[in-house]
Amino acid sequence: RVCVPRCAGATPPPQTSAVQVPARRKCSPLLDSALLPGGSELAVHEWKAVPDIWRTAAEKYADLVALVDPYHDPPSKLTYKQLEQQILDFSHGLRAIGVAPDEKLALFADNSCRWLVADQGIMATGAINVVRGTKSSDEELFQIYSHSESIALVVDSPQFFNRLAESFISRINARFIVLLWGDKSSLNSKAVMDIPVYDYNDITELGRENRNALCYSSELFEQGQQGVFEAIGPEDVATLIYTSGTGGTPKGVMLTHRNLLHQINNLWDIVPAVPGDRFLSMLPPWHAYERSTEYFIFTHGIQQVYTTVKHLKADLQHHQPHYIISVPLVYETLYSSIQRQISASPPARKTVALALIKISLLFMEAKKIYEGTVLSNSPVKPSFIFYMFNYLRARIVAALLWPLHNLAKMLVYKKIHSSIGISKAGISGGGSLPMHVDKFFEGYWYQSAKWLWSNRDFPCCSC
Repeated sequence: RVCVPRCAGATPPPQTSAVQVPARRKCSPLLDSALLPGGSELAVHEWKAVPDIWRTAAEKYADLVALVDPYHDPPSKLTYKQLEQQILDFSHGLRAIGVAPDEKLALFADNSCRWLVADQGIMATGAINVVRGTKSSDEELFQIYSHSESIALVVDSPQFFNRLAESFISRINARFIVLLWGDKSSLNSKAVMDIPVYDYNDITELGRENRNALCYSSELFEQGQQGVFEAIGPEDVATLIYTSGTGGTPKGVMLTHRNLLHQINNLWDIVPAVPGDRFLSMLPPWHAYERSTEYFIFTHGIQQVYTTVKHLKADLQHHQPHYIISVPLVYETLYSSIQRQISASPPARKTVALALIKISLLFMEAKKIYEGTVLSNSPVKPSFIFYMFNYLRARIVAALLWPLHNLAKMLVYKKIHSSIGISKAGISGGGSLPMHVDKFFEGYWYQSAKWLWSNRDFPCCSC
């Protein structure tokens, strides 16, 4: 008898009411390999669907802390092994209530560890999640739900659901509702009178029972139900992300598992993270930019700490993240805050700090010239003589300014680091970063870390 992975030591499930079994079922070929006829021949690093990454991560980084979510009730801290289990439980729970492959589920919620579990749990069933945040208007959410032909709703909290109750819920056809955070008793009872409602624990507990049933019920295997499962393929649609609507009605962008896996497989060239590094996550995960990066970091044994705009400054100092991935506005805000601190210093200290920063920027410009990393709009390639002249001049300038740049690191950048924390890299994307902000952080992160700017490497539907 073949068991679902990770069932070792499980106890036989209690007798429960019959669950709804979809006529056709899909599963992630590596994450749920035992559900496929003959298992899976994939190696641990061969990913065909996004949820496959969790089996690899759990094998390599089992007891490392994967995520910390301090601002939800209850606060959460999960290891990679625990995170994989919760994703498996959530996906099996959705199958137990009848979710079938290629059906669309609207996931309207904000950044949290349970958003990640719900997102990956939906994908692991072969269904497609339709994502948006709670700050969107009721009418926009209704348009997205209707246009995508979603069959159910996964929502953030009772407060958010009750906001939607009158203007939204009454106009949609929802097979069921899943509540990620909070108590079901707080929901508007009139709005959910005829709709089954499950909270996060309901789904995961039902999923555990379903997984145990697959492990211990020989009747299922004798009936050949294991063979009903098909493998999710790279070309299957994983998610629908709707554009901002600045050019009219928001349009749904279909991203396949292959689209997302391309980002996961190639981002290390830009962000050379190592196990144990810590990321601070603040952006909405339904943006393609943040979402692709989150998937990527979990494939390298990195710890993700969830924060908010309100707590960002305190969390930067408290958690001292190695990386932060954000949009230009966040870096502009950090830059403005640093400039205000410098301006508030005594006149002599202010003059020295500004002078050292300016010298640091000149050093970085010279360094880029002799390394050949200066971007140019000119289509004409300079002559060899001109190139060598610039190269030698830049080497001389950089050599002369290098001691003063190091002095700037000790007297200025060290204090900035104690204020903003980030020790290895800042990654900016999703929009154009002002050049003066770009140059400032490039000087700050030189040698001790990196300043990474990436806009082209992410899908353009992140808005």
